[in-house]
Amino acid sequence: MEEKQRIREQMKARLHELTVEEKRAYEEQMVRNLYALPLWQEAQTVALTIAKRHEINTIPMIENAWQTGKTVCVPKCDPATKTMTFRAIRSFAQLETVYFGLQEPIEALTDEVKPAAIDLMVVPGICFSKDGYRIGYGGGYYDRYLQQVKKPTISLAYAFQVVDHLPTEPHDLPVDIIITNEKVIVCHE
Repeated sequence: MEEKQRIREQMKARLHELTVEEKRAYEEQMVRNLYALPLWQEAQTVALTIAKRHEINTIPMIENAWQTGKTVCVPKCDPATKTMTFRAIRSFAQLETVYFGLQEPIEALTDEVKPAAIDLMVVPGICFSKDGYRIGYGGGYYDRYLQQVKKPTISLAYAFQVVDHLPTEPHDLPVDIIITNEKVIVCHE
């Protein structure tokens, strides 16, 4: 969809404008909002991505999860089929850099975590609507994977990444909660 691509590019430009200080301050507020959420506190297995440079830094969340006894799983993508699995990591040494500079789990050092075993999935995106729809990075990996997920899904976003409305397609699935640096948005009450 052309409109989605236009929105994606505009939001990427806005993300690149964030200063290091703004990014750090916003992320500290976001993380506080996440850790206060009962869904985070009660989850035993959480699915997160390993963020790239301009994305919300997930390293502190992963470290917090490990410190509180949670299992952390991260995606392993298959570009040929545009599918992904999640694999449990116990240290950052179990990651390798693959295409586009993404960090993914090393299969020989990690075990697959089935969708039913994930208690809470943190879904990345570039832009979000208040009702939970998202524009991702354009590969459709999460749209396909989320069809298997029956547990709560949340997304982390800078407040400016949340807009009133986004164009959607039939295969798009909304997240349940969006956590920003300003508030927690429950998407469908």
